Amino acid sequence: MTVRVGVIGTGMIGRDHIRRITQVIPGGRVAAVTDVDISRAEQVAETLPGVRVHPTGQHLIADGEVDAVLVASWGATHEEYVLAAIAAGKRVLCEKPLAPTAAGAMRIVEAEMAAGRRLVQVGFMRRYDPGYNALKDALDSGQAGVPLLMHCAHRNPSAPPYGFTTDMIISDSAVHEMDLVRWLFDEEIVATSVLRPRPTSKAAEGMQDPLIVLLEMASGILVDVEVFMNADYGYDVRAEVVGEAGTLALADTGGGVTITRRGRRSGWVPADWRERFTRAFDAEFTDWLRAVAAGTITGPGSWDGYAAALVTDQCLRALGTGSRVPVDMPERPDFYAKGHE
Repeated sequence: MTVRVGVIGTGMIGRDHIRRITQVIPGGRVAAVTDVDISRAEQVAETLPGVRVHPTGQHLIADGEVDAVLVASWGATHEEYVLAAIAAGKRVLCEKPLAPTAAGAMRIVEAEMAAGRRLVQVGFMRRYDPGYNALKDALDSGQAGVPLLMHCAHRNPSAPPYGFTTDMIISDSAVHEMDLVRWLFDEEIVATSVLRPRPTSKAAEGMQDPLIVLLEMASGILVDVEVFMNADYGYDVRAEVVGEAGTLALADTGGGVTITRRGRRSGWVPADWRERFTRAFDAEFTDWLRAVAAGTITGPGSWDGYAAALVTDQCLRALGTGSRVPVDMPERPDFYAKGHE
């Protein structure tokens, strides 16, 4: 089965996913597109024979020739489109965030449960990255003993040019680590704090960059996440787990060679997220299209999107107050238990 995908949002990430579906991986075909800037959607459609352009996301979701929906639009629109896809009975892959707030994400959870089947996957693509999967395998097999700490870094060469704010450092960037540590350790985040280091002079006026986000896990593991949006030198993502018997570190990014010669060591740093996580995105979409064709879901779902949104809400509270904020995570419904479809 070739899955006919409708794409809502033809900006940078939407266009990259369209390229992925049409040129890189099997199992899918882009059938329809739309964007808030309709001329941009029309430009994309001109390069894809037979692709229809819809005036709105709602029209695209209602298209009988669309089997599944990819939501790659501005984050504030995600809840509306995911709810519409659930109402239409169509599977949807939604880029993060699932919704801008935990309340909005919970509305999606409730709608999906009312529909009686899981239809939503959230774009937490790091779960598909070979490096992070090797880290999880080593962690699960006890190679570092009982985990105690985790150090993370999430650095961009420069903040996006569309009015990126201090809050968005948490909601758009640190959210990846919020999902990642839940998946790595298979437990919930129970509290958070946010620290404000000396800001870089390269940040936009009024932006506090970098930030240190502290996440406390249910077992007592403490995770620190350095989020630096204007690091200048490249896109650099790091992770190290410290255990009782040793440490586990994310290897240097693939695709390059580290050279040690004449007293110096050098290597390659990705220019942006597309270079760093290309293989993860390819694996994510391959998995999603196979699952859609089989009528199942295998990736991170609505409950994962809700959990990340709830932690985000509390991190933003911690940023504003400067205090430690508990995260009161509800018990996960059986509907979202592993293996439940």
